[in-house]
Amino acid sequence: MEEKTFQLNDIVEMKKPHPCGNNRWKIIRMGMDIRIKCLGCAHSVLLPRKEFVKKIKKVFPAGENS
Repeated sequence: MEEKTFQLNDIVEMKKPHPCGNNRWKIIRMGMDIRIKCLGCAHSVLLPRKEFVKKIKKVFPAGENS
């Protein structure tokens, strides 16, 4: 299985959508915990790194337009 690499300000696609209907999030804080912000409704969530890595589906680097 490939290891997913991500950095601050990257956009990530999660496996399950947020209740607002969007499943793309921006990484706004990194450390032992990762804080992500929904691009649909601007709600932010703090997840342990291990749980976050399990839940991400795809990573769009910050410089990439998507």
